[in-house]
Amino acid sequence: MDPAHLIQVILLGILEGLTEFIPVSSTGHLVLADHFIGFRDPGGTFKIAIQLGAILAVCIAYRDKLTSVTRGLVAREPDAWRFTTVVLLGFLPAMVIGVVAYKNIKALLENPWGVAWALIIGGVAILVIERMVKQVRHHRVEDFTPGLALRIGLVQCLAMIPGVSRSGATIMGALLMGVERRTAAEYSFFLAIPTMAAATVYDLYKHRDLLSLDDGAGIALGFVTAFLAALVVVKALVAFVSRHGFAPFAWYRIVVGGLALAALSLGH
Repeated sequence: MDPAHLIQVILLGILEGLTEFIPVSSTGHLVLADHFIGFRDPGGTFKIAIQLGAILAVCIAYRDKLTSVTRGLVAREPDAWRFTTVVLLGFLPAMVIGVVAYKNIKALLENPWGVAWALIIGGVAILVIERMVKQVRHHRVEDFTPGLALRIGLVQCLAMIPGVSRSGATIMGALLMGVERRTAAEYSFFLAIPTMAAATVYDLYKHRDLLSLDDGAGIALGFVTAFLAALVVVKALVAFVSRHGFAPFAWYRIVVGGLALAALSLGH
């Protein structure tokens, strides 16, 4: 692996980990990075594989909760079964729509202009939603109704448009439906585990012919850097949004989207 490619791999791994769980769109950032630095990634296999590092970070950060739920399922505890049910119901719309619309979704990933506009529009939407949300009715994931979980899952599907952000769509949708800020952020983490794992495995299966042992070192390095960066974000995000809300991320999206549009307009 030449030094330039090594630096690109590390930067993209860090970028994936830092942006996957905050409402700024990791996919959008990777699409823009791919466009501007010219990273060679046939079929997007590298960017797909390193998402597993981010998934592992959530599992490590919330290992006590996940262990407790697993034990509760075995012991048939109602809270554990309710928790698992609402997470799987939230995942269901993305699973169905993802399989049906797979080719169209992949085509969208090739458009940096669309990503830039989605970042800006999403930033404005976050600012508006932050002002709209007044009444909080749901404080625990275990108390979600099946209907609420499905509705949040449907909103999550907006993130299939690059630049929208999976965590952003999930969190903002949950806030509009009366979920408390911290709980909305944590639900987006838990929902990410089956959603991202299924999407990653399905994508790798679709592109299995493009995978080779030559890519192994780069993917492993990207996986580790994505894992470490995501672990930092997952631990810090809930505390941050509890104090500051989501407006800082909205302004960040607007600035990045604006800069990307300016660069694209200049022919970069």
